Amino acid sequence: SLELLDFSNALEQFQKLVDKMIIQKTKERSGLYTEDDDEIDYNMFYKTTRTLFGSAVKDHNIQAFFRKTINNPEKPDWLEIFGCFTGESGGLPSQLKENMVFLVSRKQQITNSVVKRKDMIKGIVKVPHLDFTVTASQKGVITVFNNQRKSFFRYSFYFHQDTAWITGCDFLPQLKYVVAVTESTIIVWDYKSEEDKNNCFVIKPMKNCLLCVCTVTMSDQAAKDSILMGDDKGCVYLLTMTSDHFIMKQYKAEKESQFRVLDSENFNTVKRKLHEDWVGRVKYISALKCFGSCSSDSFCSFVLDDIKRLEDNLPVREFSVPKGVNAFAYCGKAKVVITGG
Repeated sequence: SLELLDFSNALEQFQKLVDKMIIQKTKERSGLYTEDDDEIDYNMFYKTTRTLFGSAVKDHNIQAFFRKTINNPEKPDWLEIFGCFTGESGGLPSQLKENMVFLVSRKQQITNSVVKRKDMIKGIVKVPHLDFTVTASQKGVITVFNNQRKSFFRYSFYFHQDTAWITGCDFLPQLKYVVAVTESTIIVWDYKSEEDKNNCFVIKPMKNCLLCVCTVTMSDQAAKDSILMGDDKGCVYLLTMTSDHFIMKQYKAEKESQFRVLDSENFNTVKRKLHEDWVGRVKYISALKCFGSCSSDSFCSFVLDDIKRLEDNLPVREFSVPKGVNAFAYCGKAKVVITGG
C-alpha cells in the first residue's frame, strides 16, 4: 500500500541519518572530525525524525535512541529500541499501537520512604504468582511492593533488633512468609499480619556469617519450605521449615521486643563445605533440579549438582575459574548456565 511504501522510504532515510551520525561520532572520538554545516546534533536529529515519522514517535523515545546511539556508535541496540511492523495493525497489542516505531524499556521509579540515606538495597525478588516484589535493605528495611493495585502498595517492616546487616532475602511460597538473612540470624516475616502486630520470627544462633539465601522450589513440598544459604566459610546450608515451627509453644518472646526467637537447633538443617572462600550466591534451578553456588575461590569457583549432595557428601560437579565466580544465571530457553567473575 501507499502508506507502507511511505513508511519504508522514511525508514530508509532514517537509516541514512543514523549511519551519518555514527560516522560523525566515530571521527569525533578519533580526533579526525571537523565541524561543518551538516553536523548532526540533537536538535537536527529530533527535527528530522519528527519530519519522517510524525506523531508516531514520542519525544522521550527520540531522546533515548539518540543518547544510546552516541554512547555506543559501534553497535546501535536496534533490537531493544527500534521496531518496525509490516503486518496488519489490528493484530498488535493495544500498548504498542500508540508507538509504531520506537520500542524502549519502560521504567517506573519507586521511592521507598522507609529506606534512609547511607542505606542500600541488598536483595530484590520478584514473586510472579502473587504479582509483587520483595526488597531488603542493608540496614534492616524489608518491603513488599504489591503490583496488583493501580499504584504500588507496600508493606514495610524495620528489623532493628540486630546490629548485623541484612545480606539477602526471598519469599517462601508454601508458608507465604518473607525470609531474609543477616550476618548472624535468619528472619521470617509474616507480611500479612497487622502493622502494629508484626509477626516476625528470628532464628538463631547461626555459627558463621550468612551472606546469601534463596528458596528451594519443589513440587513435592507441601506445607513446608526449604531455603539454601551460603556463609563466609564456604559452606552451603539447606534448612527446612514448616508451619509447626511457628506455633506459640515453639518460640520465646524477648523482653520489650516484637520479635519471636526460635532456636536454630529445632530446625532440620544440613551443611556442607564446598568452597574455600565466601559463598557469593546460591540458587535452586527448578528446571535442572539442581542447586548452584559460586565463590571467589579459584579452585572450586562454581558448583552445580543435585541438592542431595549436601547430605550424602558424594563428589560434586565443580568448576574452576581464575579469581572465582561472583554471579551466575540459568537460561531455560537456551539451556545454558552463564557465570560472571
